[in-house]
Amino acid sequence: MATVSGKSGIQAVKELTLRGIILGAIITLVFTAANVYLGLKIGLTFATSIPAAVISMAVLRFFSDSTIQENNIVQTIASAAGTLSAIIFVLPGLIMVGWWTGFPYWLSVAVIAIGGILGVMYSVPLRRALVTGTDLPYPEGVAAAEVLKVGAGVGGAEENKRGLRMIVWSSIAAAGYAALAQTKLLAADAAKAFKFGSGATAVSTSLSMALIGVGHLVGLAVGIAMFVGLLISWVYLVPHYTAISAAAPGVEIGDFVNDVFRNKVRFIGAGTIGVAAIWTLLRIIGPIVSGIRAALVANSARKAGRGDELPLTERDLPIGIVGGTILLSMIPIAFLLYAFANTPPISSEPALTLSISIVYILVIGVIIAAVTGYMAGLIGASNSPVSGVGILAVLGISVILALLFPGVTGDLTKSLVAFALFVTALIFGIATIANNNLQDLKTGQLVDATPWRQQVALVLGVIFGALVIPPILDLLNSAFGFQGAPGAKDTSLAAPQAALISAIAQGVLGGDLDWGLIGWGAVIGAICVAVDEILRATKKGSLPPLAVGMGIYLPMALTLLIPIGALLGHLYEKWAARSQNPEFAQRLGVLMATGLIVGESLFGVLFAGIVAATNSDAPMALVSENAWAVPIGILVFAAAIAWLYSKTVSDARSAPAVPEDHVIPPHEITPR
Repeated sequence: MATVSGKSGIQAVKELTLRGIILGAIITLVFTAANVYLGLKIGLTFATSIPAAVISMAVLRFFSDSTIQENNIVQTIASAAGTLSAIIFVLPGLIMVGWWTGFPYWLSVAVIAIGGILGVMYSVPLRRALVTGTDLPYPEGVAAAEVLKVGAGVGGAEENKRGLRMIVWSSIAAAGYAALAQTKLLAADAAKAFKFGSGATAVSTSLSMALIGVGHLVGLAVGIAMFVGLLISWVYLVPHYTAISAAAPGVEIGDFVNDVFRNKVRFIGAGTIGVAAIWTLLRIIGPIVSGIRAALVANSARKAGRGDELPLTERDLPIGIVGGTILLSMIPIAFLLYAFANTPPISSEPALTLSISIVYILVIGVIIAAVTGYMAGLIGASNSPVSGVGILAVLGISVILALLFPGVTGDLTKSLVAFALFVTALIFGIATIANNNLQDLKTGQLVDATPWRQQVALVLGVIFGALVIPPILDLLNSAFGFQGAPGAKDTSLAAPQAALISAIAQGVLGGDLDWGLIGWGAVIGAICVAVDEILRATKKGSLPPLAVGMGIYLPMALTLLIPIGALLGHLYEKWAARSQNPEFAQRLGVLMATGLIVGESLFGVLFAGIVAATNSDAPMALVSENAWAVPIGILVFAAAIAWLYSKTVSDARSAPAVPEDHVIPPHEITPR
C-alpha cells in the first residue's frame, strides 16, 4: 500500500498488489513471447508498456478498489519483460559463431536476469537526474501516463470525455492503417533508390502513425537534430560510399544502397553516438552525483526513523540495497565468466581476463545506463538505437581481448568472440532495462506512483522475462535456426542485430574491422557537440548530439516521420498557445498523439499472435503485389493525419473552460 495525502488527510492507496503482480506476470508471458518471436522472424518488435496498461485497466476495472497506481505497476512489470526481449540482439550470436548449439536454460536465465537487475539498480540514482530533474520529453512515458489518467477518469468530466474520444479515434486510425498495410492493399512503407551525383542514395519511410505520435511528443529540437543526422547519412555519406564502392554484378541499386548503409554508414553513426554519449554523460554527471547524494540523505532519514516524512519523489530503493546488489551481482557474473577459464587462449590468463571483464561490466554499466536512459527521455524506449550502444559495448570488450591476446587466429579467435558476446549480453541487459526503466519511472512520476515500488516491479518483470525468453529462443532455434550458423537451413531466421554485433566482434579480434568509419563518426559527433554548445551559449536553441547520431545510425524508414511529427506538433502547440483554453488544447494534442502510439502498439500485439498462429510472415495479405499500394497508401496516411489534427483543433476550440477545482488528483481516483 502507498500512503499519500489527499483532501481528507492520509489515505492508503493500493499499488504493489499480489493481483497486480500476477496480472503483470501473465501479460509478460504473452508479450515477451510475441516480441521474441516477431523480432527474430520478421525483424519487428512492439512497445509493451501501453498495451499492458490498456489490458490492465480492462481487467482491474472489475475490482472496485483498483487504482491508477496499481495499473501502473502492471504495465511496469510487463514493459520491463517486453523490453528485455531485446536480448535477441546478442544471444543468437553465440549460435551464429558456433559456440552454442542451443540456449542452455539456466545459463541463459542467469545472463538475462543478472543484466536486467543491474539495469534496474544502475538507473535508480538516475531517476532524480534524468526524470525529476530534467525537461526531457519521455514521449512513451508521457503517453502511458495519459492513457492511465484517461482510463481512471482524471480531470474534469468534459475534458475526460473529449480526451478519451480523441485517444479512441487516433487509436482506430493508427491500428486501421497498420491492418490495411498488412493486407498489402496499402503500403506499410515507401522507398525509392536512385542515382545521386556519382553515387546513389534512397528515400524511404515507414508509414507508421506511431512515429508521427512520437515526433509530436519529443518536440521540435529533437526532430530537427534527427533530421540533420538523416541528411548527413543519406545526402552525403551514402552517396559518397556508393560512389567509391563497386556494386556486385546483378545487384539492384536499392540492395546496393542498403548494403552500403548497413556496412559503412551505421558504423559512422555508432561513432557519432559514442562521442555524443560520452559528452551526454559529462553533462549529466553533476545531476547524477546530486541524485546519489540525495539518495544517501534519504537513506539516513530512513535509518533515523523518519522515512514516512520523505516526499514521495525521494522514496527510491535504499541506496545501500542498490549498491550492495550491484556489487553482489559481480559474484555470479564471475562464475558465469569462469566457464571460459579452461578455454584457450583465456586459460593462459584466466584471473587477469576475468578481473578486467568484471571491472569493465561494472564501469561500462554506469555509462550505458546513463546514456540509454537519456536516449529514452529524448525519443522514447521503442525508437532508441540500443543496438548502437551494443556495438560500442562489444567494441570495448573486443579491443580489451585483442590487447590481452594479440595474434590469436583460428578456433582460438572463436572462443574470444564467444567471450566478448557473453560479456556484451550482460551489458545489453543493463542497456535495455535502463532504457525502459526511466520511461516507466516518468509514467510513475506523472501518476503519483511510489518510486521504490515501481523499481521492485521492474525487478519482478526482469525475472519473469528471464524465465520465459530462453525456451522461446530454443524453440525458434530448433524450428528455424539462425542465418550464418553452422548447418543453417533455408528457412533460418536473419536476427540482423545479432549478426551485426557478432560480425563486429569477429572483425576486431580478426583484425579486419574498418576503424576509420568509427573515427569519422567520432569527428561528426565532436562537431555536433560544438554546435550544440554554441547554440546553448547564445540561447538560440539546441541540437542534441545524441539525436543527430541516432538520425545517422537508424534507417531513414524509422526516422523520417519523427521530424515530420515534431513539426506538426510544434505547429499545433503554437495554435494551442493562442486558443481560449491553452492547457486543455495542448493536452488534447498529447492525447491524440498518444492514441497513435496506442493503436499501433495494440495492433502489434494482435499481429504477433496471428503470425505465431499461422507461421506466416504475411498472414493477412489479400494480394501478393499492388502497384497502387504506395501512392494510395501515402494519400490515405496523409489524409488520416490531417483529419486527426483537424478534429483535435475542432474539439479543443469548442471545449468549454474547465474549472481548476474539477481536476482530481491521480491518487484520489478509483476507476470503476
